[in-house]
Amino acid sequence: MPAVALLDDPAALDRLLKATGAIAWRLDWQTLTFTYMGSQIETLLGWPLASWVGINDWVERMHPADRDQVVNFCISQSRAGIDHEAEYRALTVHGHCVWLRDVVHVVKGANSEVDSLVGFMFDISDRKKNEEELTRLHRQLEEFSYQDGLTGIANRRMFDSVLEREWSNAQRSGQPLALLLIDIDHFNSYNEHYGHLQGDECLRQLARTLSGAANRPRDFFARLGGEEFAWILPETHLEAARAIGERCLQLMRQHPIPHAASPQGQPLSLSLGAGVTVPARRDFAAGFVDQVDALLFQAKRAGRRRGEYKDFRA
Repeated sequence: MPAVALLDDPAALDRLLKATGAIAWRLDWQTLTFTYMGSQIETLLGWPLASWVGINDWVERMHPADRDQVVNFCISQSRAGIDHEAEYRALTVHGHCVWLRDVVHVVKGANSEVDSLVGFMFDISDRKKNEEELTRLHRQLEEFSYQDGLTGIANRRMFDSVLEREWSNAQRSGQPLALLLIDIDHFNSYNEHYGHLQGDECLRQLARTLSGAANRPRDFFARLGGEEFAWILPETHLEAARAIGERCLQLMRQHPIPHAASPQGQPLSLSLGAGVTVPARRDFAAGFVDQVDALLFQAKRAGRRRGEYKDFRA
């Protein structure tokens, strides 16, 4: 049965509305006034049935954030004689929001001009709530996938993503890029002596401490795994990178962590390597990481509790 005919058949309309939960309406296109509005609208939104006089009542009872886009779309489609549907937030009489899906059929007269609009409103608030919850959960899962579960800072996956981005930025801008790789000295013996639970707490404390070594908006700190951490420092020359590296060592001295099992004595200490480069177009970030990792190895081989620094442009 055509939508317009349903409004003239109360029994059929009543069966349809009960089956679908829809709210039927009809709007005269010439006067833009409602010639029919389902009584369920008052139950859903609270506005008295008699107050739904014309299109302005529909517009004014729509959430301001949805209003322009939805109204412009519906009017343009109606003028063109095209059936359409829209989803928007309707305002209740108490100022709350109800999500509606409005399905609209354009009725044309004998001269093919638009005569009226017949529509059915559906309350889709529960569906929207579920969609929003799913979106929140997806966003949370994405955040978790880039977060180290133990320390709460960025993980290796996020490190790789940020390094690739800053590497490309440095290639385009010609600005130097610095990388610090940090390793805890004799951490295996720490775990064996104090236990893995205390080892986990040590890593959390270290992450909190070292996160204060740099604070520019693009400076990036991450845990690479195990006892390894890293700083990515965009637009940073060697002396600035050295200062941040020495700051890391200083922070460890200011916030000592006992390590009775260390062959070098207490407290817990760090070794680090820091390098600076301006990548050429054909250079790869992985090669730079290997170069800085070699500096870290040099620091360990030279006695630990220290840093090795190099400008690879020299």
